[in-house]
Amino acid sequence: METSVLTLRVSNKTKKMLEDLSEATQRTKSFLASEAIERYLEIEAWQVKEIKTALIEADNNEFIDEKDFAELIKKYAS
Repeated sequence: METSVLTLRVSNKTKKMLEDLSEATQRTKSFLASEAIERYLEIEAWQVKEIKTALIEADNNEFIDEKDFAELIKKYAS
């Protein structure tokens, strides 16, 4: 995998947490920071995709009917 250098500023608290985790896991701070950024970006990309899909469905009037909605509420309210 090709890599690039990225410089960023973090709070002293975040830096200390990263150092502690690095020591505990025997992983480099760079590895842990890269993993954290990748996970964050994957989650955010998924969320943006789902929002766009939901907006398209709403624009097309694709809504759940009342009966199915009531069953869904009942399922999770119990």
